[in-house]
Amino acid sequence: MFKKKLFVAFSIGLAVLGLSACGSGGDSKDKEATGDSAAGVEIDKDHSAGAMDDFKAGDTFKATEAIDLPLMYSDHEAYPYQKDWLFNTALTEKTDVTIDPTIIPRSDYEQKRSLLISSGDAPYVITKTYPGQETPFVSSGTILPISDYVEYMPNYQAKVEQWDLQDTIDTLKQSNGKYYLLPGLHEVVWQDYTLAYRTDILEENGLDIPETWDDFYTVLKTLKEKYPDSYPFSDRWTGQSLLKVAAASFGTKGGWGYDAKTWDADKKQFVYTGTSEQYKEMVTYFNKLINEGLMDPESFTQDDDTALQKFYTGKSFVISTNGQELINMQTSMDSTLGEGKYSVSKGLTPEGPAGAYVPEHRLENGIMFSSKLAESKNFKATLQFIDWLFYSDEGQEFAKWGVEGTTYTKDGDAYKLAADVNFKGLNPAGTKDLQKDFGFSGGVYSYGGAKELVRSTMDETEVAWLDEMAKSRKELALDPPAPFDDLEQEQANLIATPVKDFVDQSTLQFIVGQRPLDEWDAYVKEANDKGATKYIDMVNKAHEEFEKNNE
Repeated sequence: MFKKKLFVAFSIGLAVLGLSACGSGGDSKDKEATGDSAAGVEIDKDHSAGAMDDFKAGDTFKATEAIDLPLMYSDHEAYPYQKDWLFNTALTEKTDVTIDPTIIPRSDYEQKRSLLISSGDAPYVITKTYPGQETPFVSSGTILPISDYVEYMPNYQAKVEQWDLQDTIDTLKQSNGKYYLLPGLHEVVWQDYTLAYRTDILEENGLDIPETWDDFYTVLKTLKEKYPDSYPFSDRWTGQSLLKVAAASFGTKGGWGYDAKTWDADKKQFVYTGTSEQYKEMVTYFNKLINEGLMDPESFTQDDDTALQKFYTGKSFVISTNGQELINMQTSMDSTLGEGKYSVSKGLTPEGPAGAYVPEHRLENGIMFSSKLAESKNFKATLQFIDWLFYSDEGQEFAKWGVEGTTYTKDGDAYKLAADVNFKGLNPAGTKDLQKDFGFSGGVYSYGGAKELVRSTMDETEVAWLDEMAKSRKELALDPPAPFDDLEQEQANLIATPVKDFVDQSTLQFIVGQRPLDEWDAYVKEANDKGATKYIDMVNKAHEEFEKNNE
């Protein structure tokens, strides 16, 4: 999911196009790239070692000579990297590619990624990058304009075409009309984060899971009357998931999904998110919950364990969650409350003043490539390999499920874990874990894909919830492009960062009541004085320039 983005300004002065050629001595020529409006760059023979001659969508990639591939790896503390994982050994056996990981703890990944890229020490493949996080690196010339080379990635192109994603991909374009992030792709929107409810408590009081934010208020009000010493709602993740989920239905952006600019379709221009009327309406709503004792004011400052303990012990009845966390919560509550003595369920994301939305898009975290890759003799082969692993049906199945007959079996379209393998509670009798012991279904390689594959590791309850979300919630439209050129990007970063810090601080103050809402107009003036107006003027100018240059 989208965490707070780290923006770093670069002014190294390298020409992006100068590093996008296929090596300092390689011959290259522009040509129309299949599936993309930008001109492509042909990869010559000197940079095609190990590549397959006629690699097509659906083919299994097998390097024609052994390749060691440097890759940036975000190491998850729940399943730390192991060199002898079956994922690694089976991948090399199948493709003749050996991953050479630069292992970085997940908690430090964004910072270390920025340092490695800016120093020129990043490995060829830079994984786990969300759309928008590539922008600060474009002007430095240290990352590859991958849109120049997507013709060498037939599985990626096929998915974009089959799932009608080209317009969405186009939102990634920078001011030169190229894009620098190869995103993960979903066939359909996958929403995971929402609110969980103690449904046994709701039922005892004749309440249903609320469908709107107005209903949500009514439910909390009733629970407060029944349990006056409680805070019915005490949240985790410092409210960042909550504000992201809520913002979509209020017509704005917040929490993990905050972006300083929001497209106003009526005005046909961008507005500054943190000073908009929609943002104020959202902040006002949660301030009301705090003021009336319906929401724990510590929701935005407490650590996750504290919030969970309140929920586990019956001190609160609502909390943010996702599919995996719901399973973890149920396991813990079996210990604290007793198995069969409670019930907990995910609710649909509530409808708000702007409507009922899935607060996600079909683009996932994806990959940047170091510009140095274009100088590698294995450039073309690397693109083919990445295309197979991340975008082919076979590669995605491998990354998610592993080796058929060893970690799973398959009957038609139905997957089943091997008798001794467990994953997310799907096979509790299993003594080995698909992630910890084998390295599959990890966050670096396994994301995105066809609807059925994404849902293949979910239980029936989660699938039914997603089906209902799809029926009753609309997909958010992505903002149109408004990319800056190199100098504008540096200036925009210098302006936007302190304004964003001020908005974050003020948002918390308004919600918990440390600053009265009747000072909103004064807050807007302060934000504008700090640069909000100047920043959004730059954004709108950049959008107009992009539209004019890409008609």
